[in-house]
Amino acid sequence: MKKALLVIDVQNEYFDGKLPIEYPENSFENIIMAIDSANQKNIPVILIQHTSSDEYSFTFKKGSKEWEIHEDVLKRDYDIIIEKNLPGSFTGTQLEAYLKENNVENVAICGFMTHMCCDTTARQAMQLGFDVEFLDDATGTLDLSNYSGDISAEELHKAILIVQAMKFSDVISTEDWIRTLEL
Repeated sequence: MKKALLVIDVQNEYFDGKLPIEYPENSFENIIMAIDSANQKNIPVILIQHTSSDEYSFTFKKGSKEWEIHEDVLKRDYDIIIEKNLPGSFTGTQLEAYLKENNVENVAICGFMTHMCCDTTARQAMQLGFDVEFLDDATGTLDLSNYSGDISAEELHKAILIVQAMKFSDVISTEDWIRTLEL
């Protein structure tokens, strides 16, 4: 079964911008480890880049330093960058066509944020017929607070992983995913 690694929104906004990733602390290191392992095994690496479609947005403004993909990701080999404007990486993009043209049947999800773009993309992939692996320690999130309540990054991350494992994805650590590449 041909695999691809989707590296979702690993952009400077999550490092130096208004949305600093808080949990898990080593998520970025695990993303880099997943990319390096995919490259060693000739697994396509697809970078997803979020662009705000709202001209008044203070985040992910095209052309800003925060919008740019993190330089440590760009130093590594990748197959394509796909720009998106919504949480789902398949919505309004060429991602599905690209995966099908390259005979990909399984996608591994890593990147930011666990509860938004990673979760949405994993659900879309499953609904489109792809097998999905969700790298639990190579996605990350932050504390949230809004009119509906408050939740810590750790609680939010854990809740999303539990929901993903119910139906949408095989939730797996980066090290375990890398071991499956050896088979």
